[in-house]
Amino acid sequence: MDITEINIEGALEKMEAGEWTASEILEACLENIKEKEPDVQAFLEVWEEDAREQAKSVDERRAGGKPVGLLAGIPIAIKDNILVVDHLASGASKILEPYKAAYSATVVEKLLAEDAVLIGRTNCDEFACGGSTENSGFGPTHNPHEPTRVPGGSSGGSTAAVAAGMCLAALGSDTGGSIRQPASFCGVVGLKPTYGRVSRYGLMSMSSSLDQIGPVGKNVDDCARVLSVIEGKDDMDATSVNHPPTLVEAVAHGEDSKFLSELTIGVPKEYFETEGIDPEVAKKVKETIAGLEIRGATIKEISLEHTAHALATYYVLMPSEVSSNTARYDGVRYGLSKGENLDEVYVQTRTAGFGAEVKRRILLGTFALSEGYFDAYYKKSVAVAQAIRQDFMQAFDEVDVIVSPTSPVIAFKLGERIADPITMYLSDVYTVSANLAGIPAISVPCGEIDGLPVGIQFMTPHFHEDRLLHISSFIKN
Repeated sequence: MDITEINIEGALEKMEAGEWTASEILEACLENIKEKEPDVQAFLEVWEEDAREQAKSVDERRAGGKPVGLLAGIPIAIKDNILVVDHLASGASKILEPYKAAYSATVVEKLLAEDAVLIGRTNCDEFACGGSTENSGFGPTHNPHEPTRVPGGSSGGSTAAVAAGMCLAALGSDTGGSIRQPASFCGVVGLKPTYGRVSRYGLMSMSSSLDQIGPVGKNVDDCARVLSVIEGKDDMDATSVNHPPTLVEAVAHGEDSKFLSELTIGVPKEYFETEGIDPEVAKKVKETIAGLEIRGATIKEISLEHTAHALATYYVLMPSEVSSNTARYDGVRYGLSKGENLDEVYVQTRTAGFGAEVKRRILLGTFALSEGYFDAYYKKSVAVAQAIRQDFMQAFDEVDVIVSPTSPVIAFKLGERIADPITMYLSDVYTVSANLAGIPAISVPCGEIDGLPVGIQFMTPHFHEDRLLHISSFIKN
């Protein structure tokens, strides 16, 4: 059975027609893992036996005519910073290597309630700190299209697993582009929902005001279906919002010409003036935008005045929250513990347990929050973030959707940027603004350069995921 090109909807149709079983689909995914994992290294752990039991249960209920869920029998991978009870959950960090989750994240419980089959936990940058999945404490993940290149990050394991046919969908987390940028690099669809649409309960906090869990899929339909399952208000997460659900029917498969004819798409002039953008990436994205215009959309140049400050703002606010959130990893409560007395435990555990990128962000954040620098850095960055949010709100008074490249470059080579954090951070230049503004954003494949995927990004106002999914359905890779 070749499931490389099969998406969730296709698999469900096959199972409902009795042509395939959940167990057969799972075994096909496991076979792909066996074949491709040595080169890709997308997983930190594959839950074969648990997954087989889940798939068997779905098959028995389906055969017996009993009701099954919206994702019945669909193998889904979980990023390693999302908790699954009684399973190891390390956040790809040595400091949590032996830690087993005491409870499941709300999104995991929702997937299981709809009979998804959880196939394993995927590799990521340590505590989601990184943009290439080279910062994992357990080694890098490789791009399935070209193993000498990165899959992007921090959700690189999830996007690589979907791209390689090791699962039909996956969950990732997105703080500054960590779903969208690797989706672009791996040629899959990655969605960051509106902040608050999906519960963060059970997600290892990196930057709590920016983090958002979202789906990775082979196409827009897959992301819509998974989002419809995991979204919703959660009493365990005070930042989650009670809002009308996403309509899977909003995905129109690019056939609704009336929708496009009534749509105004904003193109921020600053996004194509960015230093370091690959001209071929810009060309592919502009060609895609032109195609939407030919089909009836109105294209309007807009300005997002504070775009130039977004990356600097993000790299003050995010490390400040990383500094605070990682304080819990102290060698006392859980995970790694080294040293003979309390001072030694703190110093030795954190020195041995954290990788270089996490340490860098802790130091940056601690400095920004320190006395004498708080007003100069953190407080000003909060003000700029508010200005960026206001830019978007004003732009959405004029346009329905904003479009941009997802990344200024295609997947770069492993090791090429790891020693140059500034260049690495520039990969986030188009994605961080959506997190700072709290708006939804999606990356969709829009072509290739030398066999490597290019992604186009769409952004809409808060809680307009239906519109986001609809416009994305018009992009044919």
